[in-house]
Amino acid sequence: MTTHERDRAHMGADQAADWYREELEGSADFRKTYRNRLSVVKPKDMPFENSPDGLIKHLVHENQDTTENCVDAYMQFIKPDSHTGKRRILAEQILFVAEGTGYDLHWDVEFEVDTEFHWSWKDEPRKFEWERGDFIFVPAYCIQQHFNTDPENEARLIVITNRIFKAMGLNWLEQVENAPDYEGDLEPMLAGPGWLPDTREDK
Repeated sequence: MTTHERDRAHMGADQAADWYREELEGSADFRKTYRNRLSVVKPKDMPFENSPDGLIKHLVHENQDTTENCVDAYMQFIKPDSHTGKRRILAEQILFVAEGTGYDLHWDVEFEVDTEFHWSWKDEPRKFEWERGDFIFVPAYCIQQHFNTDPENEARLIVITNRIFKAMGLNWLEQVENAPDYEGDLEPMLAGPGWLPDTREDK
């Protein structure tokens, strides 16, 4: 630290931030209210959503004010002989097959770093068959799609994602293709194949 910087630190003129005190107060408030959050989430507190990836039921979500702060989880419903949308997320995911038989398609990601990240995905996907009781591991940022092969019965998958990626500024979730039964008006949202966009206003 230079003499000038040391002098400034003790003059008080530049000490405009109050962030540490605010963090202390916020931590104290969080600890006061934490045990009053939901530890048991009832079905009535699990909203359904007609999402671009298909019909889902949110089991644990940051908007539900639960004591669980590490993961998000939802149940994915897939109609007979149908499939979900196609998407990619930077976080790894674990899926549990609660009901049904089917298969996954995973398009693996490849990347290289020079002065910036360049992303690409395999042209041909890997196929993984699953049935009730199976766990499915989805690698980070691969394109994924889930298919129900039963022509008569619905499939249900429980999808679990670690929230830490959001806290780290890596909340990269993109819809490559909408589910066939999606009834909304949200178009697939892509950052663009193979690049990380720079959205800064001062670039």
